[in-house]
Amino acid sequence: MGCGKTTIGSALAAALDYPFVDLDQYIETQENTTVNDLFTTKGEMYFRALERQSLHQLIASTQPQVIALGGGTPCYYDNIKLITSKSHTSYYLKATIKTLSKRLWTEKQHRPMLHHMANEQALEEFIGKHLFERNYYYQQAKKKLLIDGKSVATLVAEIQSDLT
Repeated sequence: MGCGKTTIGSALAAALDYPFVDLDQYIETQENTTVNDLFTTKGEMYFRALERQSLHQLIASTQPQVIALGGGTPCYYDNIKLITSKSHTSYYLKATIKTLSKRLWTEKQHRPMLHHMANEQALEEFIGKHLFERNYYYQQAKKKLLIDGKSVATLVAEIQSDLT
Protein backbone atom coordinates (compact mmCIF):
# COMPACT_ATOMS: atom_id res chain seq x y z
CA MET A 1 0.00 0.00 0.00
CA GLY A 2 1.74 3.11 -1.26
CA CYS A 3 5.12 1.54 -1.97
CA GLY A 4 4.86 2.06 -5.74
CA LYS A 5 3.90 -1.41 -6.92
CA THR A 6 1.91 -0.09 -9.88
CA THR A 7 4.43 2.59 -10.86
CA ILE A 8 7.48 0.35 -10.53
CA GLY A 9 5.69 -2.67 -12.02
CA SER A 10 4.58 -0.71 -15.06
CA ALA A 11 8.07 0.69 -15.63
CA LEU A 12 9.63 -2.75 -15.14
CA ALA A 13 7.21 -4.34 -17.60
CA ALA A 14 8.05 -1.68 -20.19
CA ALA A 15 11.78 -2.22 -19.67
CA LEU A 16 11.38 -5.99 -20.04
CA ASP A 17 8.86 -5.67 -22.87
CA TYR A 18 6.36 -7.76 -20.88
CA PRO A 19 2.67 -7.13 -20.38
CA PHE A 20 1.80 -5.33 -17.13
CA VAL A 21 -1.25 -6.13 -15.01
CA ASP A 22 -2.34 -4.23 -11.93
CA LEU A 23 -4.49 -6.74 -10.03
CA ASP A 24 -6.91 -4.11 -8.72
CA GLN A 25 -7.39 -2.65 -12.21
CA TYR A 26 -7.87 -6.14 -13.61
CA ILE A 27 -10.63 -6.78 -11.06
CA GLU A 28 -12.24 -3.41 -11.79
CA THR A 29 -12.34 -4.24 -15.50
CA GLN A 30 -13.75 -7.71 -14.89
CA GLU A 31 -16.41 -6.42 -12.48
CA ASN A 32 -17.10 -3.13 -14.30
CA THR A 33 -16.84 -1.19 -11.03
CA THR A 34 -14.19 0.21 -8.71
CA VAL A 35 -12.47 -1.51 -5.81
CA ASN A 36 -13.92 1.24 -3.59
CA ASP A 37 -17.44 0.35 -4.74
CA LEU A 38 -16.82 -3.37 -4.24
CA PHE A 39 -15.66 -2.75 -0.67
CA THR A 40 -18.66 -0.49 -0.01
CA THR A 41 -21.41 -2.53 -1.63
CA LYS A 42 -20.23 -6.13 -1.26
CA GLY A 43 -17.63 -6.01 1.52
CA GLU A 44 -13.97 -6.83 1.88
CA MET A 45 -14.38 -10.62 1.91
CA TYR A 46 -16.28 -10.53 -1.40
CA PHE A 47 -13.43 -8.47 -2.84
CA ARG A 48 -10.81 -10.86 -1.42
CA ALA A 49 -12.54 -13.82 -3.07
CA LEU A 50 -12.52 -11.99 -6.43
CA GLU A 51 -8.91 -11.04 -5.85
CA ARG A 52 -7.93 -14.68 -5.25
CA GLN A 53 -9.81 -15.86 -8.33
CA SER A 54 -8.21 -13.14 -10.48
CA LEU A 55 -4.73 -13.85 -9.12
CA HIS A 56 -5.16 -17.53 -9.92
CA GLN A 57 -6.22 -16.68 -13.50
CA LEU A 58 -3.25 -14.38 -14.04
CA ILE A 59 -0.66 -16.69 -12.53
CA ALA A 60 -1.95 -19.62 -14.58
CA SER A 61 -0.77 -17.84 -17.73
CA THR A 62 2.42 -19.19 -19.29
CA GLN A 63 3.18 -15.78 -20.80
CA PRO A 64 5.85 -13.78 -18.93
CA GLN A 65 4.26 -10.76 -17.27
CA VAL A 66 4.65 -8.30 -14.43
CA ILE A 67 1.78 -8.26 -11.95
CA ALA A 68 1.32 -5.59 -9.28
CA LEU A 69 -0.61 -7.00 -6.35
CA GLY A 70 -2.62 -5.22 -3.73
CA GLY A 71 -1.02 -4.88 -0.30
CA GLY A 72 -3.43 -7.39 1.22
CA THR A 73 -3.29 -9.94 -1.58
CA PRO A 74 -0.63 -12.22 -0.05
CA CYS A 75 -2.52 -12.40 3.25
CA TYR A 76 -5.71 -14.13 2.15
CA TYR A 77 -6.58 -17.70 1.17
CA ASP A 78 -3.59 -19.55 -0.30
CA ASN A 79 -2.42 -16.52 -2.28
CA ILE A 80 1.06 -16.55 -0.76
CA LYS A 81 1.62 -20.08 -2.10
CA LEU A 82 0.60 -18.97 -5.59
CA ILE A 83 2.81 -15.89 -5.39
CA THR A 84 5.91 -17.70 -4.13
CA SER A 85 5.69 -20.80 -6.30
CA LYS A 86 8.93 -21.86 -7.97
CA SER A 87 8.08 -20.44 -11.38
CA HIS A 88 7.50 -16.88 -10.11
CA THR A 89 9.80 -14.20 -8.78
CA SER A 90 8.17 -12.09 -6.09
CA TYR A 91 9.41 -8.79 -4.67
CA TYR A 92 8.48 -7.07 -1.44
CA LEU A 93 8.88 -3.34 -2.05
CA LYS A 94 9.70 -2.23 1.47
CA ALA A 95 9.33 1.35 2.69
CA THR A 96 9.30 3.04 6.07
CA ILE A 97 6.02 4.02 7.72
CA LYS A 98 6.93 7.69 7.20
CA THR A 99 7.45 7.20 3.47
CA LEU A 100 4.21 5.27 3.09
CA SER A 101 2.24 7.79 5.15
CA LYS A 102 3.56 10.72 3.13
CA ARG A 103 2.59 9.03 -0.13
CA LEU A 104 -0.81 7.77 1.01
CA TRP A 105 -2.07 10.88 2.80
CA THR A 106 -2.64 12.77 -0.45
CA GLU A 107 -4.48 9.89 -2.11
CA LYS A 108 -6.40 8.44 0.83
CA GLN A 109 -9.80 9.30 -0.66
CA HIS A 110 -9.13 6.80 -3.47
CA ARG A 111 -8.27 3.94 -1.12
CA PRO A 112 -11.16 2.12 0.55
CA MET A 113 -9.26 1.24 3.69
CA LEU A 114 -7.89 4.77 4.22
CA HIS A 115 -10.53 7.32 3.24
CA HIS A 116 -11.78 7.62 6.83
CA MET A 117 -8.39 8.62 8.30
CA ALA A 118 -8.73 11.91 10.20
CA ASN A 119 -5.04 12.87 10.37
CA GLU A 120 -1.56 11.71 9.45
CA GLN A 121 -0.89 10.28 12.90
CA ALA A 122 -3.92 7.98 12.58
CA LEU A 123 -2.70 6.99 9.12
CA GLU A 124 0.77 6.16 10.45
CA GLU A 125 -0.74 4.01 13.20
CA PHE A 126 -2.93 2.23 10.65
CA ILE A 127 0.04 1.59 8.35
CA GLY A 128 2.19 0.35 11.23
CA LYS A 129 -0.52 -2.04 12.38
CA HIS A 130 -1.04 -3.42 8.88
CA LEU A 131 2.67 -3.83 8.22
CA PHE A 132 3.00 -5.72 11.49
CA GLU A 133 0.03 -7.98 10.67
CA ARG A 134 1.18 -8.59 7.09
CA ASN A 135 4.90 -8.95 7.78
CA TYR A 136 4.73 -12.76 7.95
CA TYR A 137 3.43 -12.84 4.37
CA TYR A 138 5.62 -10.04 3.03
CA GLN A 139 8.76 -11.75 4.35
CA GLN A 140 7.98 -14.80 2.22
CA ALA A 141 8.63 -12.85 -0.98
CA LYS A 142 11.65 -14.25 -2.77
CA LYS A 143 13.29 -10.82 -2.87
CA LYS A 144 13.11 -7.74 -0.63
CA LEU A 145 13.82 -4.33 -2.09
CA LEU A 146 14.22 -1.19 0.03
CA ILE A 147 12.63 1.69 -1.86
CA ASP A 148 13.06 4.75 0.38
CA GLY A 149 14.77 7.61 -1.43
CA LYS A 150 15.21 5.70 -4.69
CA SER A 151 13.88 6.71 -8.09
CA VAL A 152 11.68 4.44 -10.19
CA ALA A 153 14.53 4.10 -12.70
CA THR A 154 16.94 2.99 -9.97
CA LEU A 155 14.48 0.44 -8.61
CA VAL A 156 13.73 -0.94 -12.07
CA ALA A 157 17.47 -1.25 -12.76
CA GLU A 158 17.96 -3.09 -9.45
CA ILE A 159 15.20 -5.57 -10.30
CA GLN A 160 16.46 -6.06 -13.86
CA SER A 161 19.95 -6.70 -12.55
CA ASP A 162 18.57 -9.21 -10.09
CA LEU A 163 16.59 -11.03 -12.78
CA THR A 164 19.64 -11.60 -15.00
